[in-house]
Amino acid sequence: MKQNPETGALAPFNFEQIEQEVPELKKFGFNLSTYSFEPPIDSSDINPDFWRKLAAIIGDNYQSYDGFVILHGTDTMSFTASALSFMLEGLSKPVVLTGSQLPIGMLRTDGKENLISAIEIAASLQNGQAMVPEVTIFFENRLYRGNRTTKHNSEHFNAFRSDNYPPLAEAGISIKYNYPFIHYPTQEQHLIVHTQLDSSIAVLKLFPGISENVVESILTTKGVKAVILETYGSGNAPMQKWFLKKLEYAINSNIVVLNVTQCKAGGVDMDKYENGLMLKRLGVVSGHDITYEAAVAKLMFLLGKGFYGKALAHELEKSIAGEITLK
Repeated sequence: MKQNPETGALAPFNFEQIEQEVPELKKFGFNLSTYSFEPPIDSSDINPDFWRKLAAIIGDNYQSYDGFVILHGTDTMSFTASALSFMLEGLSKPVVLTGSQLPIGMLRTDGKENLISAIEIAASLQNGQAMVPEVTIFFENRLYRGNRTTKHNSEHFNAFRSDNYPPLAEAGISIKYNYPFIHYPTQEQHLIVHTQLDSSIAVLKLFPGISENVVESILTTKGVKAVILETYGSGNAPMQKWFLKKLEYAINSNIVVLNVTQCKAGGVDMDKYENGLMLKRLGVVSGHDITYEAAVAKLMFLLGKGFYGKALAHELEKSIAGEITLK
């Protein structure tokens, strides 16, 4: 982003301008190639079509580069990182998303350090193997698994957290990699790019006093194939008869209901309390410790592959790209 001198608002701009603002990029001892979207896209306008384009660009150029860095607005960065983690099957090269909280043209911008470190990580090899062959987010000195992140702060430089999974690397004087938590392929892999996504999902976020009409309107929305149920604590929900009946009707109608906790850390355990156990008996699927962003992307990905109803529920219980912890 750069500040528009006429309006004072922030607007996206292209990579040629970034090279002017970050001349340090010319000091790298390797080749950098760039691709810019025309026009540049504000991250609030991101949608599955954009993810398809990104995945296709990486797929088309996969053999030509050691790694990829995606400059992305922070607002939806976790959604994009999550989506790409599912769409790029068999990934053995780094795909690092990064951005900044302050515009790149401002004196105190965090964008320079984030960009420089992201490029260094994307280009890092050891014994011919990428140091971090995953889709990741680098921000404020830390590298996270992309599908484990959530933007938690709109003002501070440490905008992202990964509460349920450790950082994959930390950048200080040197970059220290957290090897036990990085996924390394055990055999030679070939990249498969998936571009079929189905956004026929809805989100039902619970709150004390939620009305029957609101619940019904979401669960019976035309065309919806799956619903993310944002529950309390370890996966609890109200036990009013009308609420349970509407959930049961939706599930019996082949609408998958995925239980995702509203808490930023921890996960769903529907065996812990009676309220959660009742949801489990109805056929609500546990989201385990998945983030909301990863849940959205995972559902779109699996629906795009043609999974539906019970088959979809079964696939949601699997860890596809390290997005959930299975005990």
